[in-house]
Amino acid sequence: MTYVKTVLKKEIVIDSIITIHYFEYSKDFSFSGEAHNFWEFLYVDAGTVDVRSENKLYTLHAGDIIFHQPNCFHAMRSSGLKHSLNLVAISFSTQSPAMMDFSDKCFTLNMEERSLISKIIATARETFSTPLNIPSVEQVLISEDASFGSEQLILLFLELFLLTAKRCHLCDNGVMITHQKIDTPISSLTKNNRLDNIVHYMEEHLYEPLKIQTLCDEFSLSRSALHALFQDEKHCGPIEFFNSMKIERAKELIRDGSMNFTEIAHFLSYSSLQYFSKQFKKATSMSPLEYASSIRLITNRVSNPSLRIDRPLKTPEN
Repeated sequence: MTYVKTVLKKEIVIDSIITIHYFEYSKDFSFSGEAHNFWEFLYVDAGTVDVRSENKLYTLHAGDIIFHQPNCFHAMRSSGLKHSLNLVAISFSTQSPAMMDFSDKCFTLNMEERSLISKIIATARETFSTPLNIPSVEQVLISEDASFGSEQLILLFLELFLLTAKRCHLCDNGVMITHQKIDTPISSLTKNNRLDNIVHYMEEHLYEPLKIQTLCDEFSLSRSALHALFQDEKHCGPIEFFNSMKIERAKELIRDGSMNFTEIAHFLSYSSLQYFSKQFKKATSMSPLEYASSIRLITNRVSNPSLRIDRPLKTPEN
C-alpha cells in the first residue's frame, strides 16, 4: 500500500532567539528607547508601564502585552507611583508573514497565554548561562548543564504562544478580536478551582504566619491530599509555595522603597530581621541589601544610557 504524505503548514516559525529578559524595576524606572531589526514583545507581569511605540502612547497594566515590529522605535517608563514593575521582554527573529498581524498590537493575555510565558522564562533560566535580569545582555549563551531538548522547548513554547495569541486576539487581517474566547485542551487542563481558592487564601493571609493544619481545616483536606495537590500543580509543598509568595512580596516592597528591611520583616510576620534575611538569601542567593543594590544598579543603567555597556541605541534621528 502506498501512503501519501500530507505536509502541514507552519504559520509561525521562530528562526532564532535574540534575548529573553525578566526585569524587576523600581517604581521610578524609565528607558529612553531604542529600535532594532528584529521582533520584540513586552509583557507586564506586575505594575503599570507607559510605552511609546513610534508616535503612539500606551498604558499597560499587569497581564498586558505589546508587540514591536522590526525597526520600530519604542521607549517606556513606569507609571505606577505605588508599585514596582516586573517586565518580560523577549526578542526574536522570524520571516513568517503572519507575524505582521502583531505589528503595534496591545492586548491582555488569558491564563493559558500567561502560563506559556511562564514556561518560556522557566525553561530559559535552566537553558542559558547568561542571567535574565541584566539589561546589557545582548546575546544569550547556552549553559553546559542545559537539559536535553530545552533549547527546542523555548522555540516551541514561543511559537505556541504566538499561535495561541493570534487565534485568540487577532483576525487574519490583523484586526483585534473582541468578546471571543477559544478553549483549548491546555486551558481546560489548567483549571483547578480548589488550588486557586487555596492560593487566594494564601494571598489574603500573606502577612501572617501560616500552618499546614490551618489550610487543611479551612479547605477540608488531609495533609497528604494538600501536599499532593501542590506537588502535582506547583511542584513544591504548600508552605514552600507560601514562603515563595512572601519573598516575592518582600522583593516588591524593597523595590518600592517605602519600608526598611526591619519594617518589611515585621510586616510579613518574620520572627526577626536575621531570619528574614536568611530566608531571603536562601530563595534569591542575595541578601536584601544586595538585592536592593542590584535593582538600583539595573534601574540606573537602563534609565541613564551613558551608564550602559551595550551597543549604541538606534533612534529615529539616526
